[in-house]
Amino acid sequence: MSKRINIIDKQVLSDNWYTLRKITFDYTKKDGSVQRQEREAYDRGNGSTILLYNKDKGTIVLTRQFRMPTYLNGNEDGFLIEACAGLLEEDNAEDCIRKETEEETGYRIANVRKVFESYMSPGSVTEILYFFVAEYEDNMKVNEGGGSDEEEDLEVLELEFERAIQMVSSGEIKDAKTIMLIQYAQLNKLL
Repeated sequence: MSKRINIIDKQVLSDNWYTLRKITFDYTKKDGSVQRQEREAYDRGNGSTILLYNKDKGTIVLTRQFRMPTYLNGNEDGFLIEACAGLLEEDNAEDCIRKETEEETGYRIANVRKVFESYMSPGSVTEILYFFVAEYEDNMKVNEGGGSDEEEDLEVLELEFERAIQMVSSGEIKDAKTIMLIQYAQLNKLL
């Protein structure tokens, strides 16, 4: 841990869906002076996300689902088009994304490749997201997908990759992790 940070107090503000804490700390600035600060940090755990792609067909698999925070912030119907993702819980990142891929998209994938990891909203959320890509084929489809529990209501989308790029440009795809994976695929010429 940094010698510039001295945590004074941690207070749980909410432990409902995930955990919201208020942290009081002393921060030593580069000039040596110490400043007392308070920040709230939302801990929802770490997660994994994946872009499934098919070179032969020139397609990718995404999902569409309702996201309340986006609805509250101007997304008219609250639905987002996203890359498959899930919280690690007790799994490592690779095991998590294999399980989530099958639950959400219906594809049982064999080979996944980690491409990078990122803090997604470091000013307020502790989460690190692990990014993967994997090729899929039609014969890997083992179920309809759509989620594993009654709270998930996912629509599985198979899109032409060029169409997905246009959807990022037009704002039809606004999810950061999905945009990052589509741009990764484009920069690295996966399709």
